[in-house]
Amino acid sequence: MTHAQHAPQHGAAHDGHAHEGHAHDGHAHSNQGHAAHGHAQHGQDRGHARHDLEGQAEILDLDAEVLAEHITDITTWLPLNEPPRHIVDLGCGTGAGTFALLDRFPDAHVTAVDSSAGHLQRLREKACARGVEDRVRTVQADLDETEWPDLGAPDLVWASASMHHMADPDQALRTVRELLAPGGLFAVVELAGFPRFLPEDAPEGRPGLEERCHTASESYHAEHVPHRGADWGPKLTAAGFTLDGDRVINVNIEGARSEAVGAYALGSLQRLRRSIAEVLPPEDLAALDRLLDTDGPESILRREDLAVRTERTVWAARRKN
Repeated sequence: MTHAQHAPQHGAAHDGHAHEGHAHDGHAHSNQGHAAHGHAQHGQDRGHARHDLEGQAEILDLDAEVLAEHITDITTWLPLNEPPRHIVDLGCGTGAGTFALLDRFPDAHVTAVDSSAGHLQRLREKACARGVEDRVRTVQADLDETEWPDLGAPDLVWASASMHHMADPDQALRTVRELLAPGGLFAVVELAGFPRFLPEDAPEGRPGLEERCHTASESYHAEHVPHRGADWGPKLTAAGFTLDGDRVINVNIEGARSEAVGAYALGSLQRLRRSIAEVLPPEDLAALDRLLDTDGPESILRREDLAVRTERTVWAARRKN
């Protein structure tokens, strides 16, 4: 779940985490990837940009691992008239949606589109490892460009945590409608916000730290990711789609269920710190840094009370003609 914007650098997790930048926005899903792109394009600190991209790819992989059950749930819910044969995954990141769709629809081929060459390379390596490389085509593209590459006429277009990163999402929605085969379905999946990992009374000495971190990041997101949290139903209708339904997926995964939760929380909060370090009160920043110190006694990796709590909403929209 990441955005396909500004080639060759990619942004979002996670908003994860891709979701918002996460990587993730990711989270990556925040749009730190976008900032990294600016540095890379202007020849400033290319090494840091590469490191950021690698870190984002790791968050996207963790996002896929931790939330795999929920991604599968969404693919199962999609109101399809018949199994799709050609799927386009917009803002595919390292392939969380791509591989969930390949598993769900064994006769389908997926065209995976992203602005990051590194993420696409990682996706191809995964496809080879899974023995499905003949069912995947990767396309590196900046979807903020007026002219999109030839993506065929898919039966299903999937966009997870990517639409809110578009510079002009309304235009992108219209382009997707023209892209789809008549009767084809467009699935937009978005996170309600950055996942929460800590109990409300954590950490000791600075209870409520995580929520204050998110409050501090709201102005950052409002400036850099203004479409995050949008209601895509009216936008899809305005673009000429017929809305076939929407669904909210509640995510609450206890850390004990997955060893990846600790690493996911660490990487996600590290990325969050970058956007709030200058506005967070010194006491909160110090407490956050103690959580992020993997060698320290208060490391988030040592906690046994972690969980992944968030919501995902999916909109299913059809091109009628």
